[in-house]
Amino acid sequence: MIKETPCYKRILLKLSGEALQGSQQHGIDADTCVTFASQIKDIWEMGVQVAIVVGGGNLFRGGAESKRFGLDRSVADYMGMLATVLNGLALQNALEQLGVPTRVMTAIQMQAVAEPYIVRRAMRHLEKKRVIIFVAGTGNPYFTTDTAAALRASEIKADIIMKATKVDGVYTADPMKDKKAKKYDKLRFIDVLNQDLKVMDSTAISMCMDNSLPILVFNLLKKGNIKRAVLGEAIGTIVS
Repeated sequence: MIKETPCYKRILLKLSGEALQGSQQHGIDADTCVTFASQIKDIWEMGVQVAIVVGGGNLFRGGAESKRFGLDRSVADYMGMLATVLNGLALQNALEQLGVPTRVMTAIQMQAVAEPYIVRRAMRHLEKKRVIIFVAGTGNPYFTTDTAAALRASEIKADIIMKATKVDGVYTADPMKDKKAKKYDKLRFIDVLNQDLKVMDSTAISMCMDNSLPILVFNLLKKGNIKRAVLGEAIGTIVS
């Protein structure tokens, strides 16, 4: 049997909250959590150090809900951060049921359910082959979980950010709406900013550009794609 050698030692996987809802319109789908956990276990068993930033859009979207309910934007953003904690705990449970040691680290202190985020402690967990799930964004309103992913990846010195989406890369237009949209195989950070391509928000892209941190955008819904990405197969769109 040929031993599969990963191309990356340490990755940060960015999961949207919507990904965890599966086919449901809202909430957390248990089967979807188990499916993602099994894919993460596959790369963990290969020796890859895995950190995850999870969103909360399946439960509460700060920006949208602040307008809908007339909430103060800061309050709405904090509510969104708490939604990411629920998702993180659900994913942790799914991983640990598969025998993968996992730690949830939060930017907002809540010691009864998660560890406070400390860079050195996070690095130690990774070195001890524990999967880390970062929740509560950056701990500050007005910043997205994309920015949290770029920040945490830079802090833990990840080799790459892998942004899991519902499409197989970055396109010239929304492929769901425009059949003529063409997929990019490679992009430069500056092109993403200049063309306003919806890879991540501009703050996150700028941070990745400043730290020479590549981003791979790929389709999470195709089973085995996380492993393919880690093995360096040509999937998705690489931004560097």
